[in-house]
Formats: sequence, structure tokens, C-alpha cells
Amino acid sequence: MPAMVQQILAFVLYLGMMIFIGVKFMRKNNSSEDFFLGGRKMGPWTTALSAEASDMSGWLLMGLPGLAYLGGIKECFWTAVGLAVGTYLSWLIVAKRLRKCTITFGNAITIPEFLNNRFNDKKRILGTVVVLFNIMFFTIYVASGLVACAKLFNSVFGLEYHIGLVIGLVVILAYTVTGGYFAVCTTDFVQGTLMFIALIITAIFMLVKLGGPAEAMEKVSEFGQRAINGDFNLISEKMQEAFTNNQSYSITSAISAVVWGLGYFGMPHFIIRFMGIRSNREIKISRRIATVWVIIALGVACIVGSFGAVYLQPNILSTSAAETVFSETLKVTFPPFIGGIFLCAILAAAMSTADSQLLVASSSFSQDIFKGVIKKNASDKAVLKVSRITVFVVAILAFLISLDEKSSIFDLVSYAWAGFGGTLGPIILLSLFWKRCTNKGAIAGFITAGVTVFVWNRIPASVNPIFGVYEILPAFVINFVVTIAVSLLDKKKDETIMAKFDEYRASKD
Repeated sequence: MPAMVQQILAFVLYLGMMIFIGVKFMRKNNSSEDFFLGGRKMGPWTTALSAEASDMSGWLLMGLPGLAYLGGIKECFWTAVGLAVGTYLSWLIVAKRLRKCTITFGNAITIPEFLNNRFNDKKRILGTVVVLFNIMFFTIYVASGLVACAKLFNSVFGLEYHIGLVIGLVVILAYTVTGGYFAVCTTDFVQGTLMFIALIITAIFMLVKLGGPAEAMEKVSEFGQRAINGDFNLISEKMQEAFTNNQSYSITSAISAVVWGLGYFGMPHFIIRFMGIRSNREIKISRRIATVWVIIALGVACIVGSFGAVYLQPNILSTSAAETVFSETLKVTFPPFIGGIFLCAILAAAMSTADSQLLVASSSFSQDIFKGVIKKNASDKAVLKVSRITVFVVAILAFLISLDEKSSIFDLVSYAWAGFGGTLGPIILLSLFWKRCTNKGAIAGFITAGVTVFVWNRIPASVNPIFGVYEILPAFVINFVVTIAVSLLDKKKDETIMAKFDEYRASKD
């Protein structure tokens, strides 16, 4: 059987299984709580792996290895450190408290609904602002997943970029719209497992072929020096610049990499998993599973990217193709069918994030704007219908953003990540830990942080070195300061909410 046919067969089987899961779980969606949150019935393994798979997206197997391939092993390393620490701390200090707090404050099933309840925002201003910002950043994030799908199909099958976009869009929509939270978590569990296995086995094969860790590092160092000197005919000026910059890695760059971890406190599609687990007693198990998964996955992704430069020689990937280093490695390492199955891990990474983000974006709009503002007496059936329509709308907008073939997965994720972490992270933390945080403070902090992300991202470091710091850090800090300051100045404290907060802190589960 020709190699291409074997790879196509592997992809068809995998994509068919994802759609089958969506159809299977359609019957379990008896209410909006089932569709959006799985009725809070998910077990610790599914919760942990679905959270990590939905979080990592296509950038884990394409964006991050591509960064390492371009001489950025130091940035890749510090980013991995920040993400691993952020994952652990989010599970440790947010997970149990968020589940308890969302139940105490009206059994909220979305983040905006929880914030409206937590601050008794009867006008739903805070929730509406959060929904609008979330949809904007989700659209950008989903676009990165579609770009990953398109680049994968182009790398493996030689499919034209836009055809790959359409295939990815159709499959993701198929199981997200039908199956809801049950399907998303189950497919993410499968996809998280596949991503983990593919990364580890590939890294082992690479190290063995390169003569072991020590010899592999020596070859990578030699390759980097030759790249800086321009010894390779196919290497671009941008690649030379990337390798040169890596030799003088600044403290600003290290800080920018580490603060990626702040994003976990405000990543809606990640923290929603805390709300869906069936018991707080199982969160410790999920935390351990998630932490081990993320440390190994991030570490191995950096290894694959940095060693890929020497492993794929004499083939040298261009700057725009650097994000396909993992898929190219799989193609030359394994037999076609096995390689095809592992290549599905890249597709899994892209889809596991896109499906979660589409679901959270649609649930926020249908539950918090349609039912919360537009039609307060809307039935569950109407809410589900609007939710499914929202999935389509967000997906189409993301598709339009991803039409540019030069789109960078890492850049798209980076901007959306800063948007979520900088705006929502401090609000979530303060709502869980500080009784005196007020609605006005939360609104002021959230909007100020959103503006900060937008403006900071567009000011070049040449204006002042401080603008070289990743925008999530200034947005996060400014958000904290503004929210606390405005809350302290707000003399109208809601005694009912204060009492409800004490009830939440006293609850056992």
C-alpha cells in the first residue's frame, strides 16, 4: 500500500473517531448545564487530560518546536518553566475554590455568569464585557488552531493551505456542535493521550539516532554556530538573526517567557474544567496528573524542536516552515501508517483547543448575553440553539483570520494568551480570595487590562526596552492595582454578597 494512502487511512480513522464521539454524546445533553459543563460529572483523569490538551493547542507541537528550531531553545526552556509552574499553581490555588465558589454563587455554569453572581451585577455589565473580550480573543485563538491544521495537511499531504483550513474547520465543528462538553472532554482526553505518547516516542527515536543526549547537544551547538555564520545556502537572514539573538538571551526575554504562566489564572477554556469535575476531593488527583503531563510534554516539545535542526539534515526548513519541524520529523522516522497516527497528534493538539474555545465562547454568549440580557425567559432548547449558532459564527470569523498563509501559530496564541491572562486572571483570583473586591473594581480592572494588552503589543521595544516585556505582565499587574484601588474607593459594599462570600469560604465541598 502506498505511503500516502496509509497516512490518509490513519487520518480518516482518527477524524472519524472524533466525529463518532460527538454523535454518541449528543444524547447526553438533556440541559444547558449538560452541554456547557457536563453536569459537573467528569472524573479526575478526563478532567486533567482534557484541561491540558485544550490548553496546549497546536502551538505545543508546532509553535513551540518551531521556536526551538529557530535557535530559540533558551526562550523555549523558560516558556516551558513558566507554563509548568503556572499549571501547578492554578490547579493548587484556583481549582477547588473556583468549583466551590461557582456552586455557592448561584450554581453558575459559565465564567461570566459566575462573575455576575459573585459581584451581584444585576445589570450584567461585567459579564457582558467579559463575554465580548472573550469572544474576540477566542476567535484569534481558534484561528491559530485552524492554521495548525492547514500547515499540517500541507506538510503531510501537500494539500493547498486553504483546503486544509476547510477540513480542520468542518471536523472541529462536527463534534463540538453535536456533543457539547461531554464530547469535548472525551475527545480531549483521547487527544491529550495521543499527544503525550507521540512526543515521547519521537524524542526517544531522535536521541538514539543522534547518539545520545550529550552528542545531540554538541551537534545542535555546532549547527547553531554554522547558522550564525551563514554556512547553509538555504538559510534565511531571519533564521540567522534568530540563532544570533539566542546567543545573547536577555533578562527581558527570560521574564517574558516565564510570565506565560500567569495566563492559567484567566484561561476560560482551562479553568472551566475546574468547575466540571464531579468532586473537590478528586482535584488533587487531577492536579498530579496534569502537572506530570505538562512538564514532560513541554520538555519533550523543546527537545524535538531544538534537535530537529540536526536530525532533519540535509533538509533545512525555511523560517515560515519551521513550525512543521515535528511533522517532518515524524515523516522520516516512522512507517507511513504509524507516522500517520502520530501525525494525528498534531491535529489533536489543534482541535482539542479549538473545540474547547468554541464551546466556552458559545456558552458565554448564549447563557450570559442571550438569556441573561436579550431574552431572560429563554428555554434550554433556545439557549442550546443559540449556542450552536455562536459556534458557527466564531468558527467562521476565526477561519477568515487564518486565511493568511503567513500566519504564525505562536504569534496568534501569544496575543490571545496575554488577552485572557491579563484581563481575567486577576479578577478570578481576587473574586476567590478577597471579600471586599467590588463589581466596579472588577469592571475597571478588566477594561484597563484589555486596553493595556492592545496598546503594549503595538509599541515596539525600540521606543523603550520595557516594551519588550510580554504584554501579559503589565496587563496583569495594572489589573490588580486598578481593581484593588477602585474596590477600596467604592464605599457601597454589598452586605449580601459579603455574607455569601463567608458561606463559600466555610463550605467543605
